[in-house]
Amino acid sequence: MSLMYEELDFRPTPIGDLMLRRRRLIQLGGLDIYEVKLGEYFLMTSLFHEAEVQLSKLGLGGLDKKDLDVVVGGLGLGYTAVSALEDKRVTSLVVVEYLEGVIEWHQNGLVPLGKVLTGDPRCRLVHADFFALSRDVSKSFDPEYPANKHDAILLDIDHTPTNVLHQTNTRFYTEEGLEELAQHLKPGGVFGLWADGFPEESFTDLLAMVFESAESHTIEFDNPLTGGSSEGAVYVARVSL
Repeated sequence: MSLMYEELDFRPTPIGDLMLRRRRLIQLGGLDIYEVKLGEYFLMTSLFHEAEVQLSKLGLGGLDKKDLDVVVGGLGLGYTAVSALEDKRVTSLVVVEYLEGVIEWHQNGLVPLGKVLTGDPRCRLVHADFFALSRDVSKSFDPEYPANKHDAILLDIDHTPTNVLHQTNTRFYTEEGLEELAQHLKPGGVFGLWADGFPEESFTDLLAMVFESAESHTIEFDNPLTGGSSEGAVYVARVSL
């Protein structure tokens, strides 16, 4: 294949064909970018990751304590997880990923941040269904410590609460689903959510019904392809102490 384009992995999954590809953009000085597709969905690019980084910074930034036990739902290209590990208070990070291929990309060094995550002893990549684990309030997200609760749970899987990758995910974004998630948090713990585009006021209101407090943030970042800017959303909700 040409150095301008390379398909690094392609495999079928229960929810669609998964592809990892690398492209070199001449208009950006020959920058290599990594892109993930699932079926017809364009999931992620390494060109835009500011909102994913801010998910960790805003979620963990509101916690006034040490020795944080953190869960990230959705591995992707690793930006949310790496940002979490940059917070030195994090002593345990469990990243829950449904697609085994995505975990293998990191383990095999196919994506730029793979060695950062697999080389950090605080971090473990777990092949599991985040939404199924959230629904089971009898256990934690950490298979090694099933009795644990967590200081922060940061989720980056679906496009938005109303535009999901699979219809079975929709239940999570209801009052019942969020109440189950909240039971996995320690007192004062935080739930953070990434979404594409601007925040949805109706979802912020729903979070406020379930959690002690809830807020949304618009993350603007430069788009070098258009010469303008694009937006992502980060929601942050906290359970009571």
